[in-house]
Amino acid sequence: MLQVNNITFGYSKKKIVLNNFNFTLYEGEHLCLMGESGCGKSTLLKAIYGLIDLHEGSIFWKGNKVLGPKHHLVPGMDFFKYVAQDFDLMPYTSVSENIKKFLSRFYPEESEKRTQELLDVIEMKPFEHTKVKNLSGGQQQRVAIARALAKEPELLLLDEPFGQIDNFKKNSLRRKLFRYLKEKNIACIVATHDKNDALSFADKLIVIRNNKILVNNSPKEIYKNPKEKYIAALFDDVNEITINNKEYLLYPHQLKIIEKSNLKAVVLNSYFKGSFWLIEVEFENQVIFLKHPHFLEKKNEISLDILKKEIT
Repeated sequence: MLQVNNITFGYSKKKIVLNNFNFTLYEGEHLCLMGESGCGKSTLLKAIYGLIDLHEGSIFWKGNKVLGPKHHLVPGMDFFKYVAQDFDLMPYTSVSENIKKFLSRFYPEESEKRTQELLDVIEMKPFEHTKVKNLSGGQQQRVAIARALAKEPELLLLDEPFGQIDNFKKNSLRRKLFRYLKEKNIACIVATHDKNDALSFADKLIVIRNNKILVNNSPKEIYKNPKEKYIAALFDDVNEITINNKEYLLYPHQLKIIEKSNLKAVVLNSYFKGSFWLIEVEFENQVIFLKHPHFLEKKNEISLDILKKEIT
């Protein structure tokens, strides 16, 4: 179990980046960290890996205290792996050689089998003999993840792991990677801006704002009941509207156009989103957004219904 006990850290006395962080993570669990840029996500990963010395608090993994650079000649914990946004690969060697770097040379057959397994996870088998310097940024990112998994860490720390990967590859890679981690019972913490990392694959979600933990719960619970607009906006467009002196926080799919109601709005714009149209409307001097299956002409008057009860 990972125990983060009231940790505080700042790069200077005036710039506190982690302010009294406190949470736990069990073996095999997946945690997502979400929040705006600069809120402390990357710094938290560095603290857990042991790359910085804390001002206050402590971090333990299975009872072993995580210590920073003051205590280790080479910072970082052996039973963790950390994939930062700069990948630190060997550019003049092949993809497979980068992965094998952390595997035993005394057991070449076992090392090769493990390498092929990881090449399959990151969907890079056709590039196993390609030098890393000839790969795209997204491909290098995938190699960095495979290399981190080579010796099966107990906890994997990922900083924006799919940020440079093409959308058509991202979804299948994400499914393969997180399924593999579950099968191997490897705990994982992902710092991300992508709601799909949290909603589909995380057991827990921590939302950070102004260098503090704003909420810590299951992704489903946070999505269903966001405490404020900042949280809801991490997942989707969000409407903060007042109806009959009552305030509502609604996602676009929670507003529906119906034939007749007392809630009238005027269409401002329609944006094609593939499987639906995002309709921008003016409602009682408020600009709001809703999902609709069809394009709507500007200046059309429509009637609205609230479907918040549909979230389950």
